[in-house]
Amino acid sequence: MEGENWQLSNPILGLGVVLATFIMFYIVGYISNRKSTSAKQLYVGDGNVGPVVNGLAMASTYMSLATFLGITALILKLQVPFILLWIQLILAIPLITIIYGTSLRRMGAFSPTHFVRERYGVKASIIAALFMVLVSIMYALGQMIGIAITFETLFGIPYLTGLIVGGLIIVGYITVGGMAGATNNAAIQMVIMALMFIVPLGAIMKAVGGTGWYFPPLLYADMVPAMLEALPTFFDYQFGPKWYFSLLALTIGSLGLPHLAMRIYTASSLKSARSAMVYFAFILGLVFSATYAMGFVGVFATSTQGLEISPADADKLTIILNLVYNPEWVTALVIAGAISAGLSTLGGNLLAVGALLSQDIVATLKPNISQKASLKIGYISIFIGGIISIILAIEPPAFLVVSILWAFGLAGVTNAPLIIVGVWWKEANKYGAIVSSVVGGALYIIVSPFVFPSIVVTGHAVTDGMGLSGGMLAVPVSFILLIVVSYITNRMPSLAGKLTKEEDIKLIERIHGWKDIQTYRYNSTLGAAVTVVVCLGIIVWALMPWNM
Repeated sequence: MEGENWQLSNPILGLGVVLATFIMFYIVGYISNRKSTSAKQLYVGDGNVGPVVNGLAMASTYMSLATFLGITALILKLQVPFILLWIQLILAIPLITIIYGTSLRRMGAFSPTHFVRERYGVKASIIAALFMVLVSIMYALGQMIGIAITFETLFGIPYLTGLIVGGLIIVGYITVGGMAGATNNAAIQMVIMALMFIVPLGAIMKAVGGTGWYFPPLLYADMVPAMLEALPTFFDYQFGPKWYFSLLALTIGSLGLPHLAMRIYTASSLKSARSAMVYFAFILGLVFSATYAMGFVGVFATSTQGLEISPADADKLTIILNLVYNPEWVTALVIAGAISAGLSTLGGNLLAVGALLSQDIVATLKPNISQKASLKIGYISIFIGGIISIILAIEPPAFLVVSILWAFGLAGVTNAPLIIVGVWWKEANKYGAIVSSVVGGALYIIVSPFVFPSIVVTGHAVTDGMGLSGGMLAVPVSFILLIVVSYITNRMPSLAGKLTKEEDIKLIERIHGWKDIQTYRYNSTLGAAVTVVVCLGIIVWALMPWNM
């Protein structure tokens, strides 16, 4: 079975599914956001979302279109090692909640950059915001690529046409809906994604001979003996231990992704935010497990069923399996699920861009700006961010998930260290934050093969292309610079009057919920020194040859 042009033979079917999907999402978005008159209402839905809806929305925002397309493509290429990478990234939102989400919520911040501004000052926050705009756009890029692929499959139109048409429709939907619309729609989209992924997967598993088809997320294990017979290397840890350790850089990066952190602030209370984690973990675990099963079945089908998929079509694996083993109307519904996934994550990305530009940059530089003007700038920023992501998607990377992984890495270098260290170590200051973001971010960009192909850490396509080697080098550099520069400048007499140390102490105590002020809390020099030593060891290891 080989297909050069994998697409629906009946475009009318695809058109009907897309129209119904978008009409519903536009209506929900408009109704949800029609009363938004302030920045808070636009970006956090007035902070009044219940735990079930918020948990579903968190999962929907995190999953992205890569769940339907990109992840399965890299499972097809890398097999078990990539599954381990994506499992590790599931920790993102629970870790955000544990490490800093509740603290930032307690201080009244509705974006990570808001915390950076309060903790380190205006200059540090603007630098962090600019990097986060880039991170959000790179994350959105992966979604735009996926949207173009799904439109290409639905209507048989060229990739570029699908990108422009689908991209503009989606950018309009997000601009109209705001965070209230995005949150309510994301909860609906999560249900659609779960049903449109898991149920058709069961039919595919049954068609290829799996007896555990009735619960695809877990019971594809019954196919393991046949897989081992056909492809004995599937479960091999084909890379060295350094490759798996480097995954931590992307996990740390996920803690700094603004569109994920913003979901914590939409909750009606801290208790609600924590309760949402239960629903988030359950639904995300269910669908992610099904994603691994889809990748597994894809490898199985190409190894045993005569299915041939070219490298150029790898991102279409989920769609191709449905085209081969299920009726076309099922494939149309699966594509509706994929579009829902792209919509939910693009909504989070572009709302983050809007918040970063209008609130964290413009409103910071012009604090007396009116609510009406700030809201207008927010809508314009959301739209422009979408247009930029469409333009970048014209010449996409080989795998759509690569741009998403690169965004994880850049967030781990420029944003996550400032938040993690800033919340848990009082000595961190604005000088350390600025040097950490600028130098760490520049280093990560320089060693990226997409920016300077001739300057790489290892010269290995897998580690460099996925941002693993660059992240393993740049993330510890960023932590070291933040700690060391802060420690030194705090002890320089010439800078003593410029550092608001007393205010920092009070802020940290307050966000952790303490009523009394004790300077010894969150102030360990030993802990900072151990962190620096460990990071130095990781840097040395990162620079050593990678034995793949």
